[in-house]
Amino acid sequence: MFDTLSSRLRDVTSKLRGRGRLTEDNIRGVIRDVRQALLEADVALPVVKIFVANVRVRALGAEVSGSLNPGQVFIRILKAELVAALGAEDSALNLRQQPPAIILLAGLQGAGKTTTAGKLAVYLKQKQKKKVMLVSLDTRRPAAMQQLETLAASAGADFMAFKEGEQPTEIAGRAIVEARLRQSDVLILDTAGRTRLDQELLNELTELHVVCNPIETLFVIDSMAGQDAVLVANAFGEALPLTGVIITKVDGDARGGAALSVKTVTGKPIKFMGTGEKTDALELFDAERMASRILGMGDVLGLVEQVEEKIDREKAAKLAQKVKAGKSFDLNDLKDQLSQMMDMGGLSGLLEKMPLPGNVDTKALAQGMDDKLLKRQVALIDSMTAQERRFPKSIDGSRKRRIATGAGQAVPDVNRLLKQHLQMQKMMKKVAKGGMANMLRGLGGLGGGGFRPN
Repeated sequence: MFDTLSSRLRDVTSKLRGRGRLTEDNIRGVIRDVRQALLEADVALPVVKIFVANVRVRALGAEVSGSLNPGQVFIRILKAELVAALGAEDSALNLRQQPPAIILLAGLQGAGKTTTAGKLAVYLKQKQKKKVMLVSLDTRRPAAMQQLETLAASAGADFMAFKEGEQPTEIAGRAIVEARLRQSDVLILDTAGRTRLDQELLNELTELHVVCNPIETLFVIDSMAGQDAVLVANAFGEALPLTGVIITKVDGDARGGAALSVKTVTGKPIKFMGTGEKTDALELFDAERMASRILGMGDVLGLVEQVEEKIDREKAAKLAQKVKAGKSFDLNDLKDQLSQMMDMGGLSGLLEKMPLPGNVDTKALAQGMDDKLLKRQVALIDSMTAQERRFPKSIDGSRKRRIATGAGQAVPDVNRLLKQHLQMQKMMKKVAKGGMANMLRGLGGLGGGGFRPN
């Protein structure tokens, strides 16, 4: 998310290099470019006007007068305004309520409420050790209840089904009683939606809020909503006393306009971002970190946290010991590395959080290493025998053909994988010494292995 905006804003700030100070003359064109960048990112026009006006005032104000480094000063101003637009408030969930703490999810159909309910259950169970119960209030779409039941089972959460003919308010009342009986810490209620704004839906949500008295009422919106985000957010904000926002499907949107628009419109903090299809692909939102990522400053803290969570310390220690002992880095080890990279969002997910020079094209750097291609590499390794994985040099022409056929790929794909393995073998001596820098250099080396999409 924000790839388009990030690229444009970096171009904008580069125009100020070499200038002695920020003046009315040299700032006019830059401000115009910022405005255009925001509009191209599909940020709502009213939000763009406020943002640009604030940047102009600060850029020409006393705080930057006489600056000898206008490019850096302007980036600082942009970052401050991005943080303000995205929301500097604490995004943590408030669960300080007599159990069960009730979370009500609201939004249009297709925004990802049901999936988000499942992800929230995983997050609360893993991060806060909460016992969670999931309940669907969508009586118009029975498939929603079935989907939520499946997600509950996957998340290890409790689930209560509604009965035929029950109204949403009746289901909610019964769910609260049931959650107390089961001693649930948190009750997540997944409400019905519509493909477009509907007064009947808004009335239903208002009535549900009165019955449930939730501690958190979260507005779920698709990141690709764009300009519609303002209209939808306004309507839900008027119907419900929202406490926060969850932006979904951010991995499928390069613009990010909804995120910048919805906070300004609702006045409520963005609490989470849905970053993928997996049940753990829910990221706590941090405006400061996100602003840094947009401006190419990276998110080192987020990267460290991600590595701490995803890297299997025991496997890493065993691999380091293995290499130190002079044993070969085999294809089983490579498979482990690829799997861990996929867990961290692939090479592109890592690069997004690393502070890189403005002229580095992270998309080009990560080309050929997305999840689908990583999975293809894993499939090739899975197609090998145990002996071939341990001794890659034994893989001759006939074995390559068998492996490729077994994985539904071609012999050149096997050759590229073996070449990549050789590069990783050379690199592992550095990785085995430990440390974040060496680990990231090891993962980054995967991108240079000649593995390219066909």
